[in-house]
Amino acid sequence: MKEKKIFFITQAAMIAAIYIVLTVLSNQFGLANGAIQIRLSEALTVLPYFTGAAVPGLYVGCLLSNIFTGCCLLDIIGGSFATLLGAVLTRKIRHFHWLLPVPPIIANMVIVPLVLIYGYGVTQAWWYLVFTVGIGEILSCGVLGMGVWMGLQRYGSVFPFER
Repeated sequence: MKEKKIFFITQAAMIAAIYIVLTVLSNQFGLANGAIQIRLSEALTVLPYFTGAAVPGLYVGCLLSNIFTGCCLLDIIGGSFATLLGAVLTRKIRHFHWLLPVPPIIANMVIVPLVLIYGYGVTQAWWYLVFTVGIGEILSCGVLGMGVWMGLQRYGSVFPFER
C-alpha cells in the first residue's frame, strides 16, 4: 500500500515537472503569447486517461508554472483551476477516449478569457477571447494531446500506468 502511494506521488511530481518545463519552453519561444496561445504543456491534459496521478500533477504543474512565468494572481488561481477542472473531467470520461481533449478545451475556453479580461485588462470582447483561446486549446489539447495519447497507447506497455 505504501509503495502505491509513493508511486502515485512520484508520477504526479514527474507530470508536474514536465508540465513546468513545457510551459517555460512555450514561453521562451513566444508560443504562449498573442491572440492564439499554444502551450505545449496542454498536450499533457490527456494523461488522466492513463493515471489518476495526472490530476494533481497537472494542477500543481500549472500552478507552479504560472508562478514561475510571472502570471498575475487571478491567472495563477483561475488558470490552475481551469486545468484542475479539465483534468478531473478528463479522468471521469476516460472510457470515451476520443473525447479526452474536450474537458480541458472547454474549461480553458470559459475561464481563461475571464482571466485575460479581469486579470490583465484585455479589452477584447469575451466571445472573441473564447474563440482565440479555443483555437489555441484545440491545437494544444486536441491535436498535440491526442498525438501524446496515441504515442502512449502504442508504447503503453513500456510505461507503468494504471488505467
